[in-house]
Amino acid sequence: MDVLNSVALGICLSAACGFRVFAPLLVLSAAGLSGHFTPAENLAWISSWPALTLFGTATFVEIFAYYIPWADNALDAIATPAALIAGALAAASVFGDLPPALQWFLAAVAGGGSAGLVQAGTVILRGTSSVATGGTGNFAVASLENTLSLVTAVLALIMPLIMVVVLAASGL
Repeated sequence: MDVLNSVALGICLSAACGFRVFAPLLVLSAAGLSGHFTPAENLAWISSWPALTLFGTATFVEIFAYYIPWADNALDAIATPAALIAGALAAASVFGDLPPALQWFLAAVAGGGSAGLVQAGTVILRGTSSVATGGTGNFAVASLENTLSLVTAVLALIMPLIMVVVLAASGL
């Protein structure tokens, strides 16, 4: 059951990387530093102050850049491969109980795959918005992606706790 939970968590975090590359990694880093998440041993650096600073800065720059009309579409050319890498990294960080070969295989396939699917959807949405609104609607698209990235990452980490509370409240 722990492996299934880890895989589900990894896929959710990876999908969040498809919306924004660095925001889910920032959430993971903060959760690790606060003791709410323990990354895989080989990725313990994610829960360090330098990583938090790096992910925080990168998240701020990424979010800001998506509000610049000409930069948002250009940024997708960089964000697409970066989302695949970030998705695999996020997934691998929660697959710590697996043998390394399986950890990275699942991270690449499930993590990179889910991040890639979500990223492809955002590229299509932003392209459609650019054509339909001349770029003026991209502000709303960027805001939605920012929100979905952060909410998905946070919910992925706290959902097990929410379920325990719900089950306890229901008397199970």
